[in-house]
Amino acid sequence: MRRVLAGGLLSAFVVLGLSFGANAQVERSGNTFHKRVCGLVAGHAARCHAHVVTDAAGHLLVNPALHPPAPSGYSPANLRSAYNVSATGSSSTIVAIVDAYGYNNAESDLGVYRAQFGLPTCTTANGCFKKLNQNGQQGNYPAQNTGWAQESALDLDMASAMCPNCKIYLVEATSATFGNLAAAENTAANQGAHAISNSYGGGESGSQSYESSYNHPGIAVTVSSGDSGYGVEFPASSPHVTAVGGTHLVTASNSRGWTETVWSGAGSGCSALYAKPAWQTDAGCSRRTVADVSAVADPNTGVAVYGPTSARRSGWLVFGGTSVAAPLIAGVYGANGGAVNYGSDPYNNVGSLYDVTSGSNGSCGGSYLCTGMVGYDGPSGLGTPNGIGAF
Repeated sequence: MRRVLAGGLLSAFVVLGLSFGANAQVERSGNTFHKRVCGLVAGHAARCHAHVVTDAAGHLLVNPALHPPAPSGYSPANLRSAYNVSATGSSSTIVAIVDAYGYNNAESDLGVYRAQFGLPTCTTANGCFKKLNQNGQQGNYPAQNTGWAQESALDLDMASAMCPNCKIYLVEATSATFGNLAAAENTAANQGAHAISNSYGGGESGSQSYESSYNHPGIAVTVSSGDSGYGVEFPASSPHVTAVGGTHLVTASNSRGWTETVWSGAGSGCSALYAKPAWQTDAGCSRRTVADVSAVADPNTGVAVYGPTSARRSGWLVFGGTSVAAPLIAGVYGANGGAVNYGSDPYNNVGSLYDVTSGSNGSCGGSYLCTGMVGYDGPSGLGTPNGIGAF
């Protein structure tokens, strides 16, 4: 197993002086530096939640991943071990990814990731992969945005890791406005998706007119909770989705072999707008509480991804953010493949989750809304997958 450890493993990487995301600032988690790949937004628009690992100056760390060395970051085998997932899904099951803008090399980059880790081939030719614009066309794609393309690469790889036999569709919204993302969401649902992953969010204000696009009975709609710590974003606050928080995941000498704490960047809290779904019973929030479940998100315990390092080149990178967790959970829904009743299934199957009981994502008076606790809490929800039974 290889990942970014304390000290950064700089010798394993090529350092590229590239920056993505408007005004991207270097952040630090432990001894790992990282930055957001999507810039700030205003109004009725969303920002993606992916964080890419960098050096201290914000330059990308690109692992050549020749044979050897293996890519840094957690592999599909690591993630499947951590979450006790042995099911591989069915070729009749579609996991859809909704992101903004174009990704020119989506299929070929996904092929490199899957080949590196021994996952089945997934191409347009064999019917496994499909790329669509927000109107459902296989063509007329939006112009590429490198930051959002990196987000898409992360999402495609994480869904593949957890459901290697599922079909993987990428639906590209024309831009990151709520309206265009909502159109792409409806297109994904109309394609017959069993699960739809959304790794983005924006302000709740004015979001009500777009919420119906995330209400698809019988489809698991997963949404990343955010990457700015305590606070709520839409569409994670929709009562019709599974809101996915984030954790710090490391190996341990316990029976599971792994342990998790709350990632400090995970979003959580109490919606200002949306009603609490019937299956959510926490008493400290009268409206919808974020999150429902969680998975690895800390860039310091990041995942291997093959994706864009520039507008024309691709390479091996390490990613974090709740953008890791949302497609990972969508992949677990795909691996299960059973009936979905909005976000209620984890609440009815708590025994198939690992409880996350420590860590914090900010200040909320010490309550469960921002602090990992036994049972339900905001940053990690009910916990992380222990097999596929909760999904």
